[in-house]
Amino acid sequence: MTTKKRIGTILGWTVLVAALILMYLPILLIIVYSFVDSKNVGMGGEVGFALYVRLFENERLMTAAGNTLVIGAISAVLATLLGTVSAVGIFYMKRGKQAVNIVSQLTVYNAEIVTAVGFFLLAIFLNNAHIPVKKGLGWLILCHTVMTTPYVILSVSPRLGQLNPNLFEAGMDLGASSVRTLFTVIFPQLIKGMISGLALAFTLSLDDFVVTNLNRGDVNTISTFVYDSIRRGIDPTVRALSTILFVIVLLVLIVVNLVGKARRTRKNVK
Repeated sequence: MTTKKRIGTILGWTVLVAALILMYLPILLIIVYSFVDSKNVGMGGEVGFALYVRLFENERLMTAAGNTLVIGAISAVLATLLGTVSAVGIFYMKRGKQAVNIVSQLTVYNAEIVTAVGFFLLAIFLNNAHIPVKKGLGWLILCHTVMTTPYVILSVSPRLGQLNPNLFEAGMDLGASSVRTLFTVIFPQLIKGMISGLALAFTLSLDDFVVTNLNRGDVNTISTFVYDSIRRGIDPTVRALSTILFVIVLLVLIVVNLVGKARRTRKNVK
């Protein structure tokens, strides 16, 4: 290896390690201080599981966590169904496919605050038109579904591109209706893309603050709870909740990768 290549390799590894430290050091600090019963990070405190005990005793925070999971789960399922059907429809369009595809991704390219204000004004418009809209859990589920559907389309579309474009027509030629063909022929081929879209939609919903804060009414989620608590000092039990969420996501990723690796191994053996 020449001196120039060696220097390039060292610089590359240095940048990579620095980037990983910057990304994961804040999460590591959250995990470490979730075992320290202290309101301020860096100040002394008793080491133990006191924050985890208080977490499950904190009714407001547990309610916010429950709302977050309910909104995320329901909106992710709805977005997956709607996004998959939309992706299939766009894929098999004869005319205007590019225009519809661009329109379907506008909320992805748009600033999130634009989407949030749009939903806020839509609720006001509907109420003025004598169509009652109450901001709360149902409205947030609708907002998050619309917000995350384009991401499901992005996840499913590449998988659709790998399919035979005549697959849908072949299913109908064999006597199946369009709906049956969609559910028995097309959807099974898109499972991996649908799972990726579901996970992405759930994560985006879980992480959202801007859309949620403008359209929540009297409903609290984890992000809005943390935002509201800043005014009086962040509740230290949030560190314990963040650690639990991180561990759950990490375990899910490990399981998914192990299952995928096992499937690939079985295919190679066959």
